[in-house]
Order: sequence, then structure tokens, then C-alpha cells
Amino acid sequence: QVQLVESGGGLVQAGGSLRLSCAVSGVISSINAMSWYRQAPGTQRGLVATITRGRFTNYVDSVKGRFTISRDNAKNTLYLQMNSLKPEDTAVYYCNVVRGDGMNYWGQGTQVTVSS
Repeated sequence: QVQLVESGGGLVQAGGSLRLSCAVSGVISSINAMSWYRQAPGTQRGLVATITRGRFTNYVDSVKGRFTISRDNAKNTLYLQMNSLKPEDTAVYYCNVVRGDGMNYWGQGTQVTVSS
């Protein structure tokens, strides 16, 4: 079975940095895209960043220039480097993998809290 295990969340002050990791275990024959989503209390889960099979990246406007999504195929790990963090970035962050046939896999979520 496929598992996505996140790490790296925590409490930081505004202006600080965090790097989230998502370790993927199990066999996935092909991956169409890997993404980070986030969800704040009372809101719907929203897309933060995506990296495609061809390594093209996309970011929501609010994080562009501050966050960087990347992956290490050898380590089967997805990363989200978050710099210049703002209180508005506070949310539960989720790792997502879309298989080539459209199947979705989700991580358990990791809390990121940015204090002012």
C-alpha cells in the first residue's frame, strides 16, 4: 500500500522558515503530479504548489516568491521550502500525489503555525 508521511511542521515566528517533507512509501508506477495543499480552520482545502511529472511548478499567488516545491526521486520525497512566513500561512499542510490514472493519495497533514 502507498503511504505519504509528512514532517517538518511546527511553530515559527513571522519572517522565519520551515521545510516540509513528504516521504512516499510503496510502489507507484507513475506519478502525474505532486502537490502541497493547506487548510485553515473554517476554510476549504486549497492548493499551494504543484510539481508535475515534467518538473513544471505552479504556485498560488500568495506564496509565489516565498515557497519552493521540489522533489527528490531517489529519496521518494516531496519538499516545500517556506521562507518569509506570514501569520496568514498558518494552516494544516497536506501532501498529495496524483497517479497517472488519476488516483489520489493524501498525507495525514502537518500543522504549521506562524506567530506575529
